[in-house]
Amino acid sequence: MAGDGIRAGDTAPGNTGQGVGHSVPRKEDDRYLRGTGEYVGDIRLAGMRELAFVRSPYAHARLVSIRKPADAAHLVFTADDLCDVLPIIANSGLPGFKSSAQPALASGKVRHVGEAVAVCVADTRAEAEDLAAAVIVEYDELPALSDMLDAARPDAPLVHDHWGDNLFLQTRVEADLAEIARTAPVVVRRTLRTARQCMSPMEGRGVIARWEARLEQLVLTTSTQMPHIVRTGLAGCLGLPEEQVRIIAPDVGGGFGYKGILLPEEVCAGFLARHLGHPVRWIEDRREQLAGNANCREHHYDLTAYADADGRLIALDADASVDAGAYSIYPFSACLEAAQVASILPGPYRMDAYRCVTRSVATNKAGIVPYRGVARAGVCYAMETMMDAIAAETGLAPHLVRLRNLVPADAMPFDNITNKHFDSGDYPEALRRVVAAIDVEGVRRRQAVQDGPVRLGIGFAIFCEQGAHGTSVYHGWGIPMVPGFEQAVARLTPDGGLELRVGIQSHGQGLETTLAQVGHEILGISIERIRVVHGDTALTPYSTGTWGSRCMVMAGGAVATACRELGERILAIGAHLLQVAPDAARIERGQVVCGARTVSISEVARTWYLRPQELPADVCSGGLEITGGYKTLRDTGTFSYAAHAVVVSVDTELGDVAILDYAICEDGGVLVNPMIVDGQVHGGVAQGIGTALYEEMPFDSAGQPLATTLADYMLPGATEVPALRVDHMVTPSPYSAFGQKGIGEGGAIGPPAAIANAVNDALRPLGVSVDRLPITPHRIVQALMDRCDRGVS
Repeated sequence: MAGDGIRAGDTAPGNTGQGVGHSVPRKEDDRYLRGTGEYVGDIRLAGMRELAFVRSPYAHARLVSIRKPADAAHLVFTADDLCDVLPIIANSGLPGFKSSAQPALASGKVRHVGEAVAVCVADTRAEAEDLAAAVIVEYDELPALSDMLDAARPDAPLVHDHWGDNLFLQTRVEADLAEIARTAPVVVRRTLRTARQCMSPMEGRGVIARWEARLEQLVLTTSTQMPHIVRTGLAGCLGLPEEQVRIIAPDVGGGFGYKGILLPEEVCAGFLARHLGHPVRWIEDRREQLAGNANCREHHYDLTAYADADGRLIALDADASVDAGAYSIYPFSACLEAAQVASILPGPYRMDAYRCVTRSVATNKAGIVPYRGVARAGVCYAMETMMDAIAAETGLAPHLVRLRNLVPADAMPFDNITNKHFDSGDYPEALRRVVAAIDVEGVRRRQAVQDGPVRLGIGFAIFCEQGAHGTSVYHGWGIPMVPGFEQAVARLTPDGGLELRVGIQSHGQGLETTLAQVGHEILGISIERIRVVHGDTALTPYSTGTWGSRCMVMAGGAVATACRELGERILAIGAHLLQVAPDAARIERGQVVCGARTVSISEVARTWYLRPQELPADVCSGGLEITGGYKTLRDTGTFSYAAHAVVVSVDTELGDVAILDYAICEDGGVLVNPMIVDGQVHGGVAQGIGTALYEEMPFDSAGQPLATTLADYMLPGATEVPALRVDHMVTPSPYSAFGQKGIGEGGAIGPPAAIANAVNDALRPLGVSVDRLPITPHRIVQALMDRCDRGVS
């Protein structure tokens, strides 16, 4: 047993097919497949009324006046009506960070299209929207900043007038590269850009708020990934002590980071429920989501790599900007994405020197939200593009250049140039496996004889994914959320069922199954008798929630710890019933066993709850309920990794890209449920394909979003996602309970880089490359036309 002090003998022996390492069907799918899941949109409360928001049509404007309909003024609320409500503030302790205050309803001026300026209450959503349409708002339009590079210029208009510029934060990793730049045999430079995307979970955001007068408590039911963090932020905005705020997250239809923040709509709903004395509900529609809420992943890179003639990377010089939008988002702040670029850009590669400047730039767009694999998809695209550039410059095969630069297995654990502590793994072996899987030499032979407009290309990407970040990592960012000990409650019911209460929140990862598997691994109780309770701050221990590939490492470790301690109490009672010493007995398959004699855990539970006269005199008075806390042995997190290899065809006349073959070799350490891991990888790859080829939220010069319906914002469907071949390596982490590593985000990180490299491999013989994501047909054809305009045959 790896890592956290869980002793080898503490797991229930015997292969039941339900414990750690088994592909157990998901428990939660029964209700989903039967249509009995419960989402915010399914909930109806007596007296509940609906909310609709009046949203700014301008990206940047002063609010001159808001005129309410005379016959319904009492049903329309503006910033002036939200008495004593404080703005959302998400600061960072990093030096130089500039604070922004995000009001629940705009006051003074609006800073992006879709920012709410008023909220309307009615019996139905349609009536609320009609009321919103009757509100007359007068604006004085101001110059808008729709491009982060323009916004960073000294003469740019200001998003926040008192700042003096439009930089939330600038960070620097310094190194003197002058001598390397003068002497390096190989120097390659690339300028790259990724598009602003919109996360698109099946279920949008939604919130129901009600004031419980008897308890003097605000109860907020919301589609969120982090109930406890929302409670902390919401209580601060509304001026309530946290014991007066309860957050309930029912079934959540996808999160991806989009539901990992405190929303202005949640603040408004909480205020109105208390003010009006009846429940209120807001359900986000898709146009609201696309036009004003869900923005992420807009990066710009200016990169120079220095290498020797054999393709060994000597140094990397990077200048990176991230469009952070108008406001710093609670709790992650506006700086996390860009600051992470600086720390993770080197990825799994060794180098002698590294310099990086990053900027978090304010623009007149919605604030940037952390999306699956925060910063990593862009960073992987940037770094892997440079590895291909070195390969092209040196005439070496792209996979060979990578093999010469990857951290080798015998160097693990390894501290890289930014002091990331890689816990375990064999990165070169993962790459070798995908090279073999797609038959690189065979594809190269086909390329040598290809003729006509359709051309083949091969692309690779390899990355490492830090998950289960610890206290020191997030304390270093200086943001309002710092993870500590993850906790879980394990409690036996009187008839011997096991109830696990966790502060994390499931939104599609199968946590009700995998955490039950951990409980079964320790106590041997059938997972049919194990219930995982989450999504209610009144019932669950405090947690920073679900983000950063942390759940199975941190919550899995907490469940294991709590079940182990509960097992000691069960063993003491069971041994007494068997009339043997506790050290002569063991727990196996849901029973306390000594030789041929057994007593079931159900019998132990009945004894504690219903027949206390039969308990031993020295029984622990704490009973059969335990709160266990957990941290990994090292605070640096776990590092999963994966290599992706893809073969594409590119139609040089139409610009179409078809994915012909896709192979992945991933290492998430010990897989608690391999089937669920496969599902996470497949789903992530689908999102990564969207990043690479389809998804883009463009803005015009006035800051207007130009893809505000799903007819314009392109998402990959089933026909765009190829059959994937996934190979699992298992290198246990030495720092986690079972050797598991976080793997929830990895599938989405590799595809943009691998696909971009494959497309550019196909176009390279034509002297063409595309340096912007997504790689749309238009961009491919435009690059080919530009080549013709330059007179290149």
